Amino acid sequence: MGVVDRVRRRLSPGSSLQWTIVTSAPKGEAGEQWGDTWFARDLAEALRRQGQRVKVVSRAGAAKEERSGDDVVVVLRGLRAVQPPNDRAGVWMLWVISHPELVTEEEARSYDAVFVASESWTPPGGVACTPLLQATAAERFHPGVAPADSGDALLFVGSTRGQFRPAVRAALESTRAHELVVYGVGWEEFLSPEAIGGEFVANSELPAKYASAGIVLNDHHAEMANDGFLSNRLFDAVATGARVVSDRAEGLTEVFGDTVPTFDDDNGLVELLARPIEEVFPDEQSRMAAAERIRQHHSFDARAAVLLQRAGELRAGR
Repeated sequence: MGVVDRVRRRLSPGSSLQWTIVTSAPKGEAGEQWGDTWFARDLAEALRRQGQRVKVVSRAGAAKEERSGDDVVVVLRGLRAVQPPNDRAGVWMLWVISHPELVTEEEARSYDAVFVASESWTPPGGVACTPLLQATAAERFHPGVAPADSGDALLFVGSTRGQFRPAVRAALESTRAHELVVYGVGWEEFLSPEAIGGEFVANSELPAKYASAGIVLNDHHAEMANDGFLSNRLFDAVATGARVVSDRAEGLTEVFGDTVPTFDDDNGLVELLARPIEEVFPDEQSRMAAAERIRQHHSFDARAAVLLQRAGELRAGR
Protein backbone atom coordinates (compact mmCIF):
# COMPACT_ATOMS: atom_id res chain seq x y z
CA MET A 1 0.00 0.00 0.00
CA GLY A 2 1.43 3.39 -1.01
CA VAL A 3 1.70 6.48 1.18
CA VAL A 4 -1.32 8.07 -0.55
CA ASP A 5 -3.52 5.11 0.37
CA ARG A 6 -2.21 4.97 3.94
CA VAL A 7 -3.00 8.64 4.50
CA ARG A 8 -6.47 8.30 2.98
CA ARG A 9 -7.29 5.34 5.24
CA ARG A 10 -6.30 7.30 8.34
CA LEU A 11 -8.40 10.33 7.43
CA SER A 12 -12.00 10.48 8.58
CA PRO A 13 -14.71 12.19 6.51
CA GLY A 14 -14.36 15.22 8.80
CA SER A 15 -10.62 15.57 8.27
CA SER A 16 -10.85 18.13 5.49
CA LEU A 17 -8.54 21.05 6.27
CA GLN A 18 -8.30 24.53 4.79
CA TRP A 19 -4.96 24.90 2.99
CA THR A 20 -3.35 27.86 1.28
CA ILE A 21 -0.38 27.41 -1.04
CA VAL A 22 1.74 30.54 -1.36
CA THR A 23 3.97 30.94 -4.42
CA SER A 24 6.92 33.23 -5.15
CA ALA A 25 5.16 34.43 -8.29
CA PRO A 26 3.72 37.94 -8.61
CA LYS A 27 -0.03 38.33 -8.73
CA GLY A 28 -2.02 38.86 -11.90
CA GLU A 29 -1.09 38.15 -15.49
CA ALA A 30 2.66 38.22 -14.82
CA GLY A 31 2.35 35.29 -12.42
CA GLU A 32 0.65 33.16 -15.07
CA GLN A 33 4.00 32.75 -16.82
CA TRP A 34 5.81 31.54 -13.72
CA GLY A 35 6.30 27.82 -13.33
CA ASP A 36 5.77 28.26 -9.58
CA THR A 37 2.12 29.16 -10.23
CA TRP A 38 1.43 25.98 -12.16
CA PHE A 39 3.41 23.90 -9.68
CA ALA A 40 1.16 25.26 -6.92
CA ARG A 41 -2.01 24.55 -8.88
CA ASP A 42 -1.00 20.96 -9.56
CA LEU A 43 -0.22 20.49 -5.87
CA ALA A 44 -3.58 22.04 -4.97
CA GLU A 45 -5.42 19.61 -7.26
CA ALA A 46 -3.58 16.69 -5.66
CA LEU A 47 -4.58 17.85 -2.17
CA ARG A 48 -8.19 18.28 -3.29
CA ARG A 49 -8.18 14.69 -4.55
CA GLN A 50 -7.28 13.74 -0.98
CA GLY A 51 -10.29 15.57 0.40
CA GLN A 52 -8.71 18.89 1.29
CA ARG A 53 -9.90 22.45 0.66
CA VAL A 54 -7.17 24.46 -1.04
CA LYS A 55 -6.47 27.98 -2.30
CA VAL A 56 -3.43 29.19 -4.25
CA VAL A 57 -2.20 32.75 -3.71
CA SER A 58 0.74 34.76 -4.95
CA ARG A 59 3.36 36.07 -2.56
CA ALA A 60 1.22 39.19 -2.18
CA GLY A 61 -1.45 37.08 -0.50
CA ALA A 62 0.80 35.61 2.20
CA ALA A 63 0.15 38.38 4.72
CA LYS A 64 -3.58 38.71 4.10
CA GLU A 65 -5.88 38.53 7.11
CA GLU A 66 -7.51 35.43 5.61
CA ARG A 67 -4.39 33.40 6.46
CA SER A 68 -5.48 33.48 10.10
CA GLY A 69 -8.32 31.16 9.14
CA ASP A 70 -6.12 28.59 7.40
CA ASP A 71 -5.39 25.23 9.00
CA VAL A 72 -2.25 24.77 6.89
CA VAL A 73 -0.14 27.16 4.83
CA VAL A 74 2.50 25.77 2.45
CA VAL A 75 5.00 28.32 1.16
CA LEU A 76 6.73 27.30 -2.06
CA ARG A 77 10.09 29.03 -1.68
CA GLY A 78 11.59 30.33 -4.90
CA LEU A 79 12.94 33.80 -5.56
CA ARG A 80 11.13 35.51 -2.67
CA ALA A 81 11.00 34.81 1.05
CA VAL A 82 7.71 34.81 2.98
CA GLN A 83 7.71 35.43 6.73
CA PRO A 84 5.12 33.47 8.75
CA PRO A 85 3.25 35.52 11.38
CA ASN A 86 4.45 35.01 14.95
CA ASP A 87 0.92 34.65 16.31
CA ARG A 88 -0.27 32.14 13.74
CA ALA A 89 -2.88 29.57 14.66
CA GLY A 90 -2.39 27.27 11.70
CA VAL A 91 0.56 25.13 10.65
CA TRP A 92 3.06 26.84 8.31
CA MET A 93 5.32 24.62 6.23
CA LEU A 94 8.13 25.71 3.91
CA TRP A 95 8.93 23.77 0.74
CA VAL A 96 12.15 25.02 -0.86
CA ILE A 97 11.76 24.17 -4.55
CA SER A 98 14.39 26.46 -6.06
CA HIS A 99 17.12 29.01 -5.32
CA PRO A 100 18.41 27.38 -2.12
CA GLU A 101 21.24 29.92 -2.03
CA LEU A 102 18.71 32.59 -0.99
CA VAL A 103 17.32 30.73 2.04
CA THR A 104 18.56 31.90 5.44
CA GLU A 105 18.70 30.03 8.74
CA GLU A 106 16.37 32.55 10.36
CA GLU A 107 13.81 32.05 7.59
CA ALA A 108 13.90 28.26 7.82
CA ARG A 109 13.60 28.26 11.62
CA SER A 110 10.47 30.44 11.47
CA TYR A 111 8.41 27.54 10.01
CA ASP A 112 6.82 24.57 11.71
CA ALA A 113 8.34 22.19 9.16
CA VAL A 114 10.76 22.50 6.26
CA PHE A 115 10.82 20.40 3.07
CA VAL A 116 13.52 20.72 0.42
CA ALA A 117 13.46 19.58 -3.22
CA SER A 118 16.86 17.91 -2.86
CA GLU A 119 18.26 14.75 -1.34
CA SER A 120 21.57 16.41 -0.48
CA TRP A 121 20.96 20.04 0.55
CA THR A 122 20.04 21.26 4.02
CA PRO A 123 19.25 24.83 5.14
CA PRO A 124 21.96 26.95 6.75
CA GLY A 125 22.60 26.23 10.41
CA GLY A 126 21.56 22.60 10.07
CA VAL A 127 17.85 23.33 10.33
CA ALA A 128 15.95 20.04 10.31
CA CYS A 129 14.30 19.33 6.97
CA THR A 130 12.71 16.56 4.93
CA PRO A 131 13.73 15.85 1.32
CA LEU A 132 10.75 16.27 -1.02
CA LEU A 133 11.70 16.45 -4.68
CA GLN A 134 9.77 18.29 -7.35
CA ALA A 135 7.06 16.32 -9.12
CA THR A 136 4.83 15.85 -12.14
CA ALA A 137 1.08 15.96 -12.62
CA ALA A 138 0.71 12.31 -13.60
CA GLU A 139 -2.88 12.76 -14.77
CA ARG A 140 -1.66 15.20 -17.46
CA PHE A 141 1.92 14.17 -18.24
CA HIS A 142 1.83 10.69 -19.73
CA PRO A 143 3.00 8.99 -22.94
CA GLY A 144 -0.45 8.80 -24.52
CA VAL A 145 -0.96 12.56 -24.63
CA ALA A 146 0.61 12.86 -28.12
CA PRO A 147 2.27 10.58 -30.71
CA ALA A 148 6.02 10.29 -30.25
CA ASP A 149 8.27 12.12 -32.73
CA SER A 150 5.38 14.08 -34.21
CA GLY A 151 6.40 17.52 -32.95
CA ASP A 152 9.55 19.65 -32.63
CA ALA A 153 12.71 17.65 -33.31
CA LEU A 154 14.84 19.47 -30.71
CA LEU A 155 12.86 21.34 -28.05
CA PHE A 156 13.62 23.70 -25.20
CA VAL A 157 10.88 25.33 -23.10
CA GLY A 158 12.00 28.06 -20.70
CA SER A 159 12.91 31.72 -20.43
CA THR A 160 16.45 33.02 -20.78
CA ARG A 161 16.63 34.10 -17.11
CA GLY A 162 18.81 36.89 -18.49
CA GLN A 163 21.47 34.59 -19.89
CA PHE A 164 22.24 32.41 -22.90
CA ARG A 165 21.10 29.12 -21.39
CA PRO A 166 23.81 26.42 -21.67
CA ALA A 167 21.61 23.78 -23.30
CA VAL A 168 20.41 26.16 -26.01
CA ARG A 169 23.83 27.69 -26.60
CA ALA A 170 25.41 24.27 -27.08
CA ALA A 171 22.56 22.99 -29.25
CA LEU A 172 23.22 25.85 -31.66
CA GLU A 173 26.79 24.62 -32.05
CA SER A 174 25.67 21.08 -32.85
CA THR A 175 24.76 19.34 -36.08
CA ARG A 176 21.10 19.55 -34.98
CA ALA A 177 21.07 23.34 -34.72
CA HIS A 178 18.62 23.63 -37.59
CA GLU A 179 16.12 21.45 -35.67
CA LEU A 180 16.07 23.60 -32.54
CA VAL A 181 12.80 25.25 -31.46
CA VAL A 182 12.71 27.35 -28.28
CA TYR A 183 9.68 28.63 -26.37
CA GLY A 184 10.15 31.30 -23.73
CA VAL A 185 10.67 34.96 -22.91
CA GLY A 186 13.78 36.91 -23.87
CA TRP A 187 15.21 34.74 -26.63
CA GLU A 188 15.17 37.48 -29.28
CA GLU A 189 18.51 38.64 -27.88
CA PHE A 190 20.15 35.29 -28.58
CA LEU A 191 18.29 33.48 -31.36
CA SER A 192 17.13 34.10 -34.89
CA PRO A 193 13.34 34.40 -35.29
CA GLU A 194 12.97 31.02 -36.99
CA ALA A 195 14.32 29.25 -33.89
CA ILE A 196 11.73 30.83 -31.57
CA GLY A 197 8.43 28.98 -31.41
CA GLY A 198 6.80 31.56 -29.16
CA GLU A 199 7.10 33.32 -25.83
CA PHE A 200 4.78 31.00 -23.98
CA VAL A 201 3.44 27.45 -24.08
CA ALA A 202 0.08 27.12 -22.37
CA ASN A 203 0.32 24.71 -19.47
CA SER A 204 -2.46 22.63 -20.98
CA GLU A 205 -0.35 22.20 -24.14
CA LEU A 206 2.94 21.41 -22.42
CA PRO A 207 2.45 17.64 -21.99
CA ALA A 208 1.87 17.20 -25.73
CA LYS A 209 4.89 19.38 -26.52
CA TYR A 210 7.14 17.08 -24.53
CA ALA A 211 5.55 13.79 -25.60
CA SER A 212 5.78 14.66 -29.30
CA ALA A 213 9.33 16.06 -29.27
CA GLY A 214 12.27 14.26 -30.78
CA ILE A 215 14.59 15.40 -27.97
CA VAL A 216 13.85 17.66 -24.99
CA LEU A 217 16.72 19.81 -23.67
CA ASN A 218 17.12 20.64 -19.98
CA ASP A 219 19.54 22.63 -17.86
CA HIS A 220 19.73 24.05 -14.34
CA HIS A 221 20.93 27.10 -12.46
CA ALA A 222 24.47 26.24 -11.34
CA GLU A 223 23.47 26.48 -7.66
CA MET A 224 20.49 24.19 -8.17
CA ALA A 225 22.54 21.60 -10.05
CA ASN A 226 25.25 21.61 -7.37
CA ASP A 227 22.73 21.35 -4.53
CA GLY A 228 20.59 18.63 -6.14
CA PHE A 229 17.48 20.66 -6.95
CA LEU A 230 16.32 18.73 -10.00
CA SER A 231 14.31 20.69 -12.55
CA ASN A 232 10.57 20.18 -12.71
CA ARG A 233 11.05 19.92 -16.49
CA LEU A 234 12.84 16.61 -15.97
CA PHE A 235 9.92 15.03 -14.14
CA ASP A 236 7.35 16.33 -16.63
CA ALA A 237 9.23 15.39 -19.79
CA VAL A 238 10.32 11.94 -18.61
CA ALA A 239 6.73 11.24 -17.49
CA THR A 240 5.61 11.62 -21.11
CA GLY A 241 8.17 9.11 -22.36
CA ALA A 242 10.20 11.77 -24.15
CA ARG A 243 13.91 11.55 -24.85
CA VAL A 244 15.47 14.03 -22.43
CA VAL A 245 19.06 15.25 -22.16
CA SER A 246 20.30 17.43 -19.29
CA ASP A 247 23.33 19.03 -17.76
CA ARG A 248 24.73 17.02 -14.89
CA ALA A 249 23.14 17.67 -11.49
CA GLU A 250 23.66 16.21 -8.05
CA GLY A 251 21.27 13.28 -7.54
CA LEU A 252 19.96 13.20 -11.12
CA THR A 253 21.23 9.70 -11.86
CA GLU A 254 19.84 8.38 -8.57
CA VAL A 255 16.34 9.51 -9.58
CA PHE A 256 16.34 8.98 -13.36
CA GLY A 257 18.99 6.29 -13.83
CA ASP A 258 20.25 6.05 -17.40
CA THR A 259 16.96 7.42 -18.78
CA VAL A 260 18.42 10.96 -18.99
CA PRO A 261 21.87 11.24 -20.62
CA THR A 262 23.89 14.10 -19.14
CA PHE A 263 26.57 16.51 -20.33
CA ASP A 264 29.18 18.51 -18.42
CA ASP A 265 29.73 21.40 -20.83
CA ASP A 266 28.91 22.70 -24.30
CA ASN A 267 31.25 20.24 -25.98
CA GLY A 268 29.59 17.37 -24.15
CA LEU A 269 26.13 18.25 -25.49
CA VAL A 270 27.49 18.88 -28.98
CA GLU A 271 29.02 15.41 -28.92
CA LEU A 272 25.81 13.77 -27.67
CA LEU A 273 23.69 15.43 -30.36
CA ALA A 274 26.13 14.35 -33.07
CA ARG A 275 25.69 10.67 -32.27
CA PRO A 276 22.86 8.48 -33.65
CA ILE A 277 19.82 8.94 -31.46
CA GLU A 278 19.55 5.21 -30.65
CA GLU A 279 23.08 5.25 -29.22
CA VAL A 280 22.35 8.08 -26.81
CA PHE A 281 18.84 7.45 -25.51
CA PRO A 282 17.09 4.36 -24.10
CA ASP A 283 14.71 2.56 -26.44
CA GLU A 284 10.98 3.20 -26.35
CA GLN A 285 10.18 0.33 -24.02
CA SER A 286 12.72 1.54 -21.47
CA ARG A 287 11.44 5.12 -21.71
CA MET A 288 7.85 3.97 -21.17
CA ALA A 289 8.94 2.03 -18.07
CA ALA A 290 10.76 5.10 -16.77
CA ALA A 291 7.69 7.24 -17.46
CA GLU A 292 5.51 4.90 -15.41
CA ARG A 293 8.00 4.85 -12.53
CA ILE A 294 8.24 8.65 -12.40
CA ARG A 295 4.47 9.04 -12.63
CA GLN A 296 3.95 6.57 -9.80
CA HIS A 297 6.66 7.65 -7.36
CA HIS A 298 7.12 11.33 -8.21
CA SER A 299 3.57 12.56 -8.72
CA PHE A 300 1.95 15.51 -6.97
CA ASP A 301 -0.39 13.00 -5.36
CA ALA A 302 2.59 11.35 -3.67
CA ARG A 303 3.97 14.73 -2.56
CA ALA A 304 0.57 15.87 -1.27
CA ALA A 305 0.31 12.73 0.85
CA VAL A 306 3.63 13.53 2.55
CA LEU A 307 2.57 17.10 3.28
CA LEU A 308 -0.82 15.96 4.53
CA GLN A 309 0.73 13.42 6.89
CA ARG A 310 3.18 15.97 8.32
CA ALA A 311 0.46 18.59 8.75
CA GLY A 312 -1.61 16.06 10.69
CA GLU A 313 1.32 15.22 12.95
CA LEU A 314 2.02 18.89 13.67
CA ARG A 315 -1.62 19.67 14.40
CA ALA A 316 -1.91 16.64 16.69
CA GLY A 317 1.13 17.77 18.65
CA ARG A 318 -0.36 21.14 19.56
